[in-house]
Amino acid sequence: MMTPDQHAMPTNASRRSFLKTTSAMVGAGAIPSIWTSRNTSAAAGTNKPTIAAIGVGGSRGRYNQGRAIANAAAKLGQMIAVCDVDALHNDEFNAAYDGKLKTYQDYRKLFENEKPDVVTIGTPDHWHVPIALHALDHGCDVYCEKPLTLTIAEGELIRKAVEKSGRVFQVGTMQRSWNLFMHAVAIVQSGRLGDNVVAHCGIDPAPVGGPFEATPVPEGLDWDLWLGPTVKKDYSMERRRFFRWYLEYSGGKMTDWGAHHVDIAQWALGLDHTHIQTVSGTGALTPIVPDQFNWNKFFDGEADLPNAYNSATQFNIELTFEGGKKITVNDKYESGDTSFGNGILFEGDKGRIFVNRSKLQGSAVKEIFGDNLEKKRLANGKRVDNFQECFARVDDATRTEFEEAFTKLNKGKRVTSHMENFFTCIEDRSEPMSDVSSHINSMNSLHMCNISLMLGRALEWNGAARNFGSDDQANALMTRKRREGFELDV
Repeated sequence: MMTPDQHAMPTNASRRSFLKTTSAMVGAGAIPSIWTSRNTSAAAGTNKPTIAAIGVGGSRGRYNQGRAIANAAAKLGQMIAVCDVDALHNDEFNAAYDGKLKTYQDYRKLFENEKPDVVTIGTPDHWHVPIALHALDHGCDVYCEKPLTLTIAEGELIRKAVEKSGRVFQVGTMQRSWNLFMHAVAIVQSGRLGDNVVAHCGIDPAPVGGPFEATPVPEGLDWDLWLGPTVKKDYSMERRRFFRWYLEYSGGKMTDWGAHHVDIAQWALGLDHTHIQTVSGTGALTPIVPDQFNWNKFFDGEADLPNAYNSATQFNIELTFEGGKKITVNDKYESGDTSFGNGILFEGDKGRIFVNRSKLQGSAVKEIFGDNLEKKRLANGKRVDNFQECFARVDDATRTEFEEAFTKLNKGKRVTSHMENFFTCIEDRSEPMSDVSSHINSMNSLHMCNISLMLGRALEWNGAARNFGSDDQANALMTRKRREGFELDV
């Protein structure tokens, strides 16, 4: 996963000071992040919050985002402990801290012995909510990787737990702190695309693979604890490394890229706290899944599938929200001469823009900035953005408009990296960029997409009752049975 853009435009400076700063820094080619008071004290080596990293990936596993967020947090606090079900991952992570960290394989033992101020959670997805609930109960502020939830029911549990605890909780949907996406959201909310804006999200198809053979559990890995609340299964490298393509542990591309792009789409359209009304469309799961398969029995351990990827490989789904706004979720978006696999197309009656992690383009973008906003590849292979160059060309009124828009989007704070935003909010006890409530709303949209695909039909959501009405099959898929010994104590 890419590193968050660190060259965000300051949003709380006066217009005059911003113009002076921009002019100076355009020549230097960068606008650096500005440290908060928490960052200043951390840099001085005082008053650092203590941190425990749970789930850090490593050379024997694919999921290294846990290690990335832990290291980012350590720059702003004091790392005291690491916990991973794989002893090798613990050793690799601890080596970067001169072997001084307390190490654990079971997160429950960590909480019995340590009292960290902050916890980062970078485990596979099916462990996010159980560990987060435990951390909140121990008074920790939490940074948890996306997707936060495995089911709709988990969303309700974690939402209530965060409200009750009063702790700061940042979800790792870091695109909310990225320059390109913030510009896109600001343009949509400015009205430049007109009314009735629809967002089309392309998130690529999940791969097809398997069946895979079971192999011995690597030395030092607690496989039973890795499986945790899910059904007991034999070990295979694919099941562990590519867990995102198994619905037992994640939600396929829906909750992988969908957790990023649908989140941005709902944010831009003002749907952070608006319920879905209907989910409809077409799609297909991997060929390993038979027609009319009973997913409820599968998640309960009463039905089985071969050890193969089982998430959706094709989908073209339309989400309709209360008030009539729409978002489509596609493995590949195709309409007329427009086609893309990964990104978001915002389309209104006055124009459209497209955004992904490399570019923001469209007539509205060129009208404002004189060019597309993008990361350009140099001859040496490095990528640089042209944001400063474009902002040097805008007029005072437009610059002020976007300064104010960014301040609003950042909930009154300056633009920083996602992790810096988290630590700033720890200091002033405010709500971070990717708060749990808005993220749960996006996740529920994606869980509903998967439930629709599993059942092979459209769904209607009752926002007041928070269920699918009289649809017993869909309601049953809102939650999962948990393996004995891994029940949630809530």
